[in-house]
Amino acid sequence: MSSSATINTGWTPRSAAERILFRLKMQGPQTASALGRALGTSGEAARQQLVRLSEEGLVESWSQASGVGRPSQFWRLTTEGQTRFPDTHAALTVDLLAMVRDELGDSTLEKLIDAREAKTRTAYRAALEPCGDLGARVARLAQLRSAEGYMADWAADNEGYMLFENHCPICAAATACQKFCRAEISVFRDVLGPGAQVERIEHIVAGARRCAYRIRAA
Repeated sequence: MSSSATINTGWTPRSAAERILFRLKMQGPQTASALGRALGTSGEAARQQLVRLSEEGLVESWSQASGVGRPSQFWRLTTEGQTRFPDTHAALTVDLLAMVRDELGDSTLEKLIDAREAKTRTAYRAALEPCGDLGARVARLAQLRSAEGYMADWAADNEGYMLFENHCPICAAATACQKFCRAEISVFRDVLGPGAQVERIEHIVAGARRCAYRIRAA
């Protein structure tokens, strides 16, 4: 049962094709019929859009058995399709990180990342301060992350909460320097408070479709 935060990705889908790409990015692999229902159209109309997108190299399909009857056809974004959701200033960021490391050393790079982490922590603390329980804090955190381009969402379940980041706008930087990811989860643990346990269970940098965090009450 999902309780979705307001999504502000900075990438607003306009056409039917863009809405399909957005849906696949946020929800993962889908059948044409599921996409049709979600977008308020027919499965055949969605399938026609998917075929056009596959011809552009943006989506791909495969068949998967699902009980009795014909296998179901699922669709997902290709690597090319993922690039429609850009890594903000990726090449420039990676070049700057390399220059700082080469010219000033690893210690200076770590100080810069620590400073960014401290600034983020301060901003998030202020934003989450009015929130009451853990669920409200998770929801507010998802809103903050979405505003920064992470296409975040959250859900409550019988174990607590899940925070999902369907996109990483600094993926190139995080790949080049893993300290960005360590800083991220450190900030989450801090701002959600001592009553929360936070564990990353899916990681884009490790090859997953998204980053996902399991959040439990301590």
